[in-house]
Amino acid sequence: MRVRKERGTAVNEEQQLVGYDAYGRPVYAAVPPQHQQPYQPYESYPPHYPAPAYEQPYGYAPSASGTYPQPGAYPQQEPYGHQPYQQPQHAQQSQQAQQWIPQQAPAPEAAEPPAVPEPRRGEPGRAPTPDYRTEQFAFLDQPDEESDDVIDWLKFTESRSERREEARRRGRNRVVALIVVLALFVVGGVGYLWYAGKLPGLEGPGAAGPAGTADGPQQREIIAVHLHHTKTGGTSTALLVDNVTTRHGATVLLPNSLAVPRDDGGSVPLGKSVDEDGLGGTRDGLDTLLGTHIGGTWRLDTPYLENLVELVGGIEVDTDAAVPADDRNKAPAVGQGPKQSLNGAMAVAYATYRAQNEPEAKQLERFGKVLLATLRKVSSDPGAATVTVETLAQILDPSLNEQALGTSLAKLAEHAKVGDYRTDVVTVKPDGTLTDEAGHKVVKEVLGGAVGGAPGTAAPRVGLRDATGDDRTQTSAKAALMNGGYSLVDGGRAAQTRASSQITYQDDAQRDRAVEVAKTLGLPETAVKKAESPVNADVVVTLGKDYKAP
Repeated sequence: MRVRKERGTAVNEEQQLVGYDAYGRPVYAAVPPQHQQPYQPYESYPPHYPAPAYEQPYGYAPSASGTYPQPGAYPQQEPYGHQPYQQPQHAQQSQQAQQWIPQQAPAPEAAEPPAVPEPRRGEPGRAPTPDYRTEQFAFLDQPDEESDDVIDWLKFTESRSERREEARRRGRNRVVALIVVLALFVVGGVGYLWYAGKLPGLEGPGAAGPAGTADGPQQREIIAVHLHHTKTGGTSTALLVDNVTTRHGATVLLPNSLAVPRDDGGSVPLGKSVDEDGLGGTRDGLDTLLGTHIGGTWRLDTPYLENLVELVGGIEVDTDAAVPADDRNKAPAVGQGPKQSLNGAMAVAYATYRAQNEPEAKQLERFGKVLLATLRKVSSDPGAATVTVETLAQILDPSLNEQALGTSLAKLAEHAKVGDYRTDVVTVKPDGTLTDEAGHKVVKEVLGGAVGGAPGTAAPRVGLRDATGDDRTQTSAKAALMNGGYSLVDGGRAAQTRASSQITYQDDAQRDRAVEVAKTLGLPETAVKKAESPVNADVVVTLGKDYKAP
């Protein structure tokens, strides 16, 4: 309570707690008096109560003047939120002496100002950004780099649909191009098959029938193979034919009883010719007999055949007979049936097997099956096939080196793998001459032994058939032809005797030569005529009983 004078009158003002300031200090305000009290002189407070400091006016913050209440000037206050109902003891005594005065409700506390966030501290090494405040209503200018990024992003998003459409268009173009290429490929393939005559029921202009039946000259590459049986003895001969024109391959098996002509005008069985005349003499005799040009000779001993089958990984053969094991020759047994798996030793045993009282043609057929199965396993690549031949480490005939043999085997292997391959056995008469069927079907069609003669053969080939029934007459005619410089082909004996002799030719270009042969034998020119002949030669002489030996 504070005492002050107004116009000579003492006024007693009561102080009341009205709240706390922002720093938690109490704020007091004076309460207006209800009635006047007589002035009482100022009395000092008891010693144990220190004199209170004068109160500040209502709403006046002590911090404004820079002074703060001294410790002990006020009674200890209750914590924040607790109502200050209790007053100091001297205030209670003074109030008891007075009547109760209605108190005015304290003024509401001032609302605490909203907290404003402190500005962010700038990162070290980074330029401070502009300090924009929320109360500034203005558009903010972004830096140029961010504006460029936004423009680039807009361009990217706008062009995405265009790129997708372009990708779809390119995809459609690729699909259309692929369809066109496939269509052209199919049309071209079908056209080629039609032209080659490989479509069922259709024969194109370029179709080639069986080997040797195509129109025009044909190119053939022929290799003679002599299989030597090192354990049992003997040989087996086959001709490997690659028809370059018709793209067909063939194996022609020749029996050992085939009569091969010699330079002296005589003939010798093929098996004996291989042993006595050697590879070169036998090759020349076969060229004379068949009207072919054998490019080289491959001597294949049975151990090398065994190694060859092992190198290609074994073969599968449809065997027609069961081969018993031969302990003496260390030959394994071979089962009978389709798709028999044979290793090298089994392949040799089957290729050389000939049962008792069995014709030689059966053994030749087995040899042909082994050759065909081996060719199917040989690589179609000339380089790889040559490596296979070199691995055999075989001494070859000078007429056929390793590279030439490997190339020929690769071509034959290609034909064998696609099925363009055939195997034929030449049939001969008891005297060793070719049968009419063999002359037409095998020699002319497969080997191409046309009447034009063997390429590279200088002397014209003349076939001689005896229809007189007199051996002395035939011998005399052979001597006359040999002395005339002709290459003689033994045509054997005719089935029936003839009264008159006949000289035939098939090619018009050979007519003059046929007339010369007639003069050599002392026959009239009327005996010369153009006709088919079972003997494969340029000119064929059939001796009749009218022929008189000189």
